[in-house]
Amino acid sequence: MTKDGHYIYAIVATKEEKSFGPNGIGDRNDEVYNVSYRKIGAVISTSPIVKYDITRANTLAHQKVMEGIMKCYPLLPVRFGTIGEEVGRIKEKVLKARYEELLGHLRYVEDKIELGLKVLWKSKEVIFQEIVEENRDIRILRGRLLSQRVGDHGERMRLGEMVKKALEVKKEREEKAILNNFKGLWVEHKSNKTFGDQMVTNSAFLVKKDQEKMFDAAMDRLTATYDGRMKFKYVGPVPPCNFVEITVKW
Repeated sequence: MTKDGHYIYAIVATKEEKSFGPNGIGDRNDEVYNVSYRKIGAVISTSPIVKYDITRANTLAHQKVMEGIMKCYPLLPVRFGTIGEEVGRIKEKVLKARYEELLGHLRYVEDKIELGLKVLWKSKEVIFQEIVEENRDIRILRGRLLSQRVGDHGERMRLGEMVKKALEVKKEREEKAILNNFKGLWVEHKSNKTFGDQMVTNSAFLVKKDQEKMFDAAMDRLTATYDGRMKFKYVGPVPPCNFVEITVKW
């Protein structure tokens, strides 16, 4: 029989101990609650001591607990899959042993939120045509290859490399133009890995809560500027996982 421990979701800025409902990770509907030491607490639920797979269901469960709690308290995300054994050990080894460190992080994020932005070009064909029009060497080589019945394999490879490099340059230029719309509105910014040829930026922003409406307004202007050319996925507020994540080593 698998021994039970306690799954840790987050560290919060409160000395109050309370329950947050039966929405723990896994399929047992374990109660989520926090245990405290002085001014900080650990949000936990009873859990088997197992390695949780990084599935959509598990990561969503972890995220939903944090999103619910961040509405009430400043929060530090704890790395997905972190499990402790006894509650007393969590208090001693995490809350007490790292008290000043955790309190400092909580003070830093208490007036801030994370917002996320993914931007994609809508049409690969349109972007490719723009690259051809913007790059004389690509245009000439492409024209020469199109005029030949049997194109030179080496030249076709060279064209592909030229287009790839031009695409990277175009992405960097357009990402910079997009981010300029939010200049002065974020405390920290992180550019995450993009996926595929069409994603221009995969950004996270740490923003002061009192500037969220200004950030929203800048987002509205950006959407209007690129209407029909780009797709935008704007999310938040979400826990500040891109800027702070607590790792626990037992």
